[in-house]
Amino acid sequence: MDPIQAGRNFLKSGPWADLRTLDRDQARGVPPPPVQQECPDGAELIDLVPPEQLSLGTAPLRQVINQRRSRRSYTDESLTLEELSFLLSTTQGVQEVVRGGAGTLRTAPSGGARHSLETYVVVNRVDGLKPGLWRYQPLDHQLCLLREDASLPGQLAEACCGQKFVGEGAVVFAWTSVPYRMEWRYSVLSHKVIAIDAGHVCQNLYLAAESIGAGTCGIGAYFQEQVDALLGVDGKDELTVYLAPVGKLARTAAGG
Repeated sequence: MDPIQAGRNFLKSGPWADLRTLDRDQARGVPPPPVQQECPDGAELIDLVPPEQLSLGTAPLRQVINQRRSRRSYTDESLTLEELSFLLSTTQGVQEVVRGGAGTLRTAPSGGARHSLETYVVVNRVDGLKPGLWRYQPLDHQLCLLREDASLPGQLAEACCGQKFVGEGAVVFAWTSVPYRMEWRYSVLSHKVIAIDAGHVCQNLYLAAESIGAGTCGIGAYFQEQVDALLGVDGKDELTVYLAPVGKLARTAAGG
């Protein structure tokens, strides 16, 4: 099939098809996969500032939407742990566990409340956090340290087709998908939903970042195998789908 037509066919798929006709594990009574990956044994865990204790994000919504831009220039200022807590809470924070633990309601929507995305945070400059690779544990509102590595932001920038600014922010958000979380319910219709979900989450990050005097830029141009390797995922049962650096704003930052 012509690659262009294959892409258009992908866009036409969706969960509004008759699920009764699909061969899917949910219909067969297979238990759902976990909604959160476990931290490795012995890994360092950091408690984030609870959402109800956050004092950030009070800028008017209309103002934040109107000033939203893709920001590619950042100052050398660090993020505070409260600021990072706010960004994580507003992008993937869990508000309620539903369906007997089979789904979650969060600050960003997801088809069927399935939430296939995992949030990795490549820390460059965050007060109180070691530089390196962390993963957000949304059920616990914690960060799990996977690997200390001060060179990781620069490596990630190279893997993002040499876009230097990716490694110059205070952090890089990297979203992977665990596809089976969505496939369990939607089978072959899952993959468009996963892509839509990634857009929801990144837009929340854009608005949340703007509201605290920071900025971000969604990154879809990256070398898949390189980024997967840097995040320590296998590229099959978990794979990178989107990235976004975040940093305090330099007011001359380019937009788009």
